[in-house]
Amino acid sequence: MKEHTQSEKKPMNFGEAMIILLAMLVIMGLGVIKFGLSPTTPVLLVIALVILWAKVRGADWDTIHSGIIDGIKTGIIPIFIFLLIGALISVWIAAGIIPSMMVFGFHLISAQWFVPSVFLVCAIVGTSIGSAFTIISTIGIALFGMGTTMGFNPALVAGAIISGAIFGDKTSPLSDSTNLASAIAESELFAHIKNLMWSTIPAFLVSLVLYFFMGTGASDTNAMGKINSTVATLNANFSITWWAALPIIVMFVCAWRKVPAIETLLLNVGLGIVMLFIEKPSTSISSVATMIESGFVSKTGNASVDALLTRGGISAMMSTVSLIILTLTLGGLLMKFDIIQTAMVPLAKRLKSSGSLVTAAILSGIGVNIFVGEQYLSVILPGKAFKETFNKRGLDNLALSRVLEDGGTVINYLVPWGVAAVFAANTLGVSTLAYLPFCFFSLFSPVFSILSGFTGVGLKRLPSSDDSSATAASMAADGR
Repeated sequence: MKEHTQSEKKPMNFGEAMIILLAMLVIMGLGVIKFGLSPTTPVLLVIALVILWAKVRGADWDTIHSGIIDGIKTGIIPIFIFLLIGALISVWIAAGIIPSMMVFGFHLISAQWFVPSVFLVCAIVGTSIGSAFTIISTIGIALFGMGTTMGFNPALVAGAIISGAIFGDKTSPLSDSTNLASAIAESELFAHIKNLMWSTIPAFLVSLVLYFFMGTGASDTNAMGKINSTVATLNANFSITWWAALPIIVMFVCAWRKVPAIETLLLNVGLGIVMLFIEKPSTSISSVATMIESGFVSKTGNASVDALLTRGGISAMMSTVSLIILTLTLGGLLMKFDIIQTAMVPLAKRLKSSGSLVTAAILSGIGVNIFVGEQYLSVILPGKAFKETFNKRGLDNLALSRVLEDGGTVINYLVPWGVAAVFAANTLGVSTLAYLPFCFFSLFSPVFSILSGFTGVGLKRLPSSDDSSATAASMAADGR
């Protein structure tokens, strides 16, 4: 055991860490992109290889198990939230809440401005609620159904929904990822959100303009006929009523009262079940239980409506939950054996200018997303690796917290094996690689953040510091 402990503590070099990370990237990239596999198997293979490497290096099983446990325990609450979202989707469809949103949406949203309207609606509601997953799985499903009915490219509609949801998640004080970035960088939450605007607003405006030019006017000449057919099907098979807005109002109230996500979701699932029993008193308890467990099955006779509304249920979320467990396991092992830290810290210390430092931090967040596929770790690991260097270069903690959002939080939706991307793809039924080119907000946020680093515009600095003084201070601190 003594030999194992000494071997386990043997310092790892930069080259060894990079070989491991590149091997991981090749395995997951080939598995998901080249061979079209589910992300679960490539991630599991990577975990097995990391454990094999750790054993060859002399690590004992207690240490490996400790890394796995440390990784997974951070995801217990998100896992439970995913299960509740699965129940919420099926209940909201059965109770007519999502079908009602679709019907009223057809009357309220013009096809001429549909895609930019989708982006705006998801952004506004997302800012109020603070959960991109909730937006995608509730009003996102309704808007997606409307868009496909109108004849729009499903990938474009999905991109607009996801972009708007991410904007709302990023700018809301209720968002767990926004609070995490602020906490890791040790910046004040509302100052952090205010400072985010230097990259967030330009990315938002560019996205809105692109959605305006790419998503105005339905491409399908028979769109109106499809809309009328869909509305008639929904009216005939679901309870379409303005009361369907009640759960959404409750969600807003919970957000305003800062009710935690678990309590909010449980309340809305319960409210949906009550509405279902009121609208359909003959509904049996066993059928509700089956629906919560296995999802809602639409049997309207309209193939497109059935394909859209047959979804939800706890079992439908298990593939995402299994991926969360695996990615957290991988992240825990990489942190336990200092693999990612060993690759990032030397790079951070060699960077001199603010622009190169900001760029490196963003690329590190993107890299963690690619290598691990877990959103929280893409904020935590670069935050810990770059914090000291940011301060030495005269950059405020707010500069770091913004970079963590722009390179970490928003990018997870673009990685095919990322937890957020898998959730969005499974919920909307559009693959990550299909919607990726249209998820403009995620694509442009890091670009504007890097531009801010090189131009200095909106880059928050420590009092009385600039690049030259910061560099001199860092050189003195390093003893050069």
